[in-house]
Amino acid sequence: MASSKEIQDRMKSISDTMKITNAMYLISSSKLRKARKNMEQVYDYFHTIRRSIGDILHHIPEMEHRFLEPVDAPDFAGKRAYIVITADKGLAGAYNLNVEKKAEQEYHAHPDARFFVIGQVGRHYFLHKQIPFEEDFLYSSQKPTLQRARQITVDLLDEVRNERVQEVYIIYTRMKNGLQSEPVMMKMLPLSREQFYHKDMGLPEGDEPEVPEEFFPDAASVFNQLAPITMQGIIFSALTESYCAELNDRMVAMDGATKNGTEMLQQLQLQYNRLRQGSITQEITEVIAGAKAQKKKRL
Repeated sequence: MASSKEIQDRMKSISDTMKITNAMYLISSSKLRKARKNMEQVYDYFHTIRRSIGDILHHIPEMEHRFLEPVDAPDFAGKRAYIVITADKGLAGAYNLNVEKKAEQEYHAHPDARFFVIGQVGRHYFLHKQIPFEEDFLYSSQKPTLQRARQITVDLLDEVRNERVQEVYIIYTRMKNGLQSEPVMMKMLPLSREQFYHKDMGLPEGDEPEVPEEFFPDAASVFNQLAPITMQGIIFSALTESYCAELNDRMVAMDGATKNGTEMLQQLQLQYNRLRQGSITQEITEVIAGAKAQKKKRL
C-alpha cells in the first residue's frame, strides 16, 4: 500500500498536469475562434469564384480543359496524388491517427500514388510505416494562410502540367459538429462539373445563375485563371477546417484529461484520508496501550 507521502506526491503531480491541460484547453479555444473567423472572412470570395465557373460551364457545357473533368469520360482515372493534412503536434485525441489510417488505406489501394504530406506528425508516421512521400514538400499545418494555400496550389499544378500526376485528392479532417470530427477524402483535380451546378451553389430551386454574354478574351482563358483560384480555395478551406478540427479535438482531449485528473484527485484524496485516519487511530491506540501499561507498572 502506498504511503501518505507517495500519495501526496502523486496528487501534486496530477495537479501540476491539470494546470497544463487546462491552459492548453483555453489556448485551443482562443485559437479556434480566430481560425473560424479567418475562414468566414474569405468564404464569400471563393464562393463567388465557384459561381463564376458555374456561369461559364452553364454557358459552354461542352468546354474542355486539362483542369476539368472530361465531358465524355467522367470516370477518368490516371496517376494519383494525395495531399494529406495532419498536425504539427499531438495531444489531439485520434485526430492525426484517423487521417493517417485513411492515407495508409489509399496507399495500399494505389501503391504507385504520390503523397504530399502537410504536418510533422504525418511525415513521422509515413517514415515509420516506410510509406514513400515527397520529402521536399515541407509545409506547416499551423495557422493556415492564403499565401501557403497559393504555394501548395502552384506546386501541384506544376506536377499536373508536367504530366507527373493526372488526379489529385485531398485527405483532411472535417468537423461534423462541436464535439466530433471525421477524416474525409475529396477529389480536387480534375474539377468535377457537378460541383459547379447552380443547384449546389445555394441558389433557390428553379433559379438560373447569371450568364455573361461574352468572355474576354475567351471562356477557356477565363477558366484558366479561375481554376487555380478555385483549387487554392479548396486547399485553404481544407487547411482551415483541419486546423479547426485539430484545435477542437485538442480542446475535447484536454477537457477530458482535466476531468479525469479531477476524479483521480478525489480518489487519491479519499485514499489519503483513509490512510491518515488509520494512522491517527493507530497512534491513539498505541498511546492508550502505553498509558495502560504504565498504569499497571505503577500498581
